Amino acid sequence: MRADFEKSRVVGTILACALATVLFYAAPVYALNLERTRYYFLRGDYADCIKEGEKALAGIQGVSKGVDELYYLLGLSYLKDGNYLRAVDIFEIILNECGDSRYQGEATLGIGDAYFLKGDYIKARQHYEKMLDDPKAVTHKPAVYYRLALIATKTKDTQSSKQYAGLLKEEFPFSLEARLNGEFCSLVDCYYTVQVGSFSKKENAQRLTRELVKKGFAAYMEEAKLNFRVRVGKLSTQEEARGLKEKLSKLGYPTKIYP
Repeated sequence: MRADFEKSRVVGTILACALATVLFYAAPVYALNLERTRYYFLRGDYADCIKEGEKALAGIQGVSKGVDELYYLLGLSYLKDGNYLRAVDIFEIILNECGDSRYQGEATLGIGDAYFLKGDYIKARQHYEKMLDDPKAVTHKPAVYYRLALIATKTKDTQSSKQYAGLLKEEFPFSLEARLNGEFCSLVDCYYTVQVGSFSKKENAQRLTRELVKKGFAAYMEEAKLNFRVRVGKLSTQEEARGLKEKLSKLGYPTKIYP
């Protein structure tokens, strides 16, 4: 089902946007130099971000200004890298040891996202529902509504899905979450796919698509705002996508699973 695709891509998009906003308004950090860690994260090099961040943590003695941001970058990177258990551990450190951190709300949301992306919808739903009752989490309400709608769709709870989607549209009509359906895909029709190329020229994308089709792959081209993407497959599970990715990689194609 494409619900898995929407689920993780939306989470990644919202987390990235939230981080960019926070970093833009961040106060100067004197005790920690996070430039390289930020650089790797914003480039999407999560493995390098983790290495750089863990190295920075190992060098910290006592309480350092900016350590909460470092934890947040690490938590997001582990989340994006698929290490959900470690992501939860990091976010809980922010909640338990950085009481005055500006990232408290983001860390709370991140824990729910870890359950969500892991596929533990019961825990994720319970966590998000608690956030709806927390006055301090009001700024994250659109994101929570959207996730709850996705969970309801995934668990075939049509009534709840429509309820949360309706609340999102009614209370936050101009939010990013309210516009995500039109930008990406519908809540009930999502999937995993493997991207094997991105081109500025349509002809190059078409050429690669034809090449893959001749080799027996279900390849297709997607037109984005600035480029043309060549992707293969519309798969219901991440495991299937990984198998396809491995097959394409063995043939020499650069591959990346989306979401």
